[in-house]
Amino acid sequence: MDTTEFKRRFLPCHKRFYHTAFRLTGNTQDAEDLVQEAYAKLWNRRNELEGVENAEAYGVMLVKNLCFDWMRRNIHDTDTCTPEEVTLATDDSPGHTTELHDEAEHAKSLINQLPDKQRRVMWLRDVNDCSFEEIEQATGLNATNIRVLLSRARKKIREQFKRMDHDATQ
Repeated sequence: MDTTEFKRRFLPCHKRFYHTAFRLTGNTQDAEDLVQEAYAKLWNRRNELEGVENAEAYGVMLVKNLCFDWMRRNIHDTDTCTPEEVTLATDDSPGHTTELHDEAEHAKSLINQLPDKQRRVMWLRDVNDCSFEEIEQATGLNATNIRVLLSRARKKIREQFKRMDHDATQ
């Protein structure tokens, strides 16, 4: 495959590659790095890709696998999202925004205090919105283990928030 053919087949897929990487990493720089790594791997394998019918699907799968490898290497680095990314409400009043920011900071702190596996699964599922299949690939755990870990993690976070609300009313 020559340069022209490579560009024709894979460059139109760039947005999809980036979107996939960003959704899994939650970080623009890491997503960009992983997409570049994917392009390098595709280029190095260009002579083996002649028979690939769907370049986009092949490339997206490669990007996902690179992201899962990246997640496994960085399993203890879950501090990739800012509290603003965790916040879901959109009230623009300064007091409400400050309150949401504080709650998001507290939630982030509580998540980071969870045991490693629970913390990782919760970040992947609830913050980065990964599917159970993606979490299985990223962590090596099966779906049942993921659901149990996620349930326990959510329960602990709920209990902490209830305790915080109870303490605030006292």
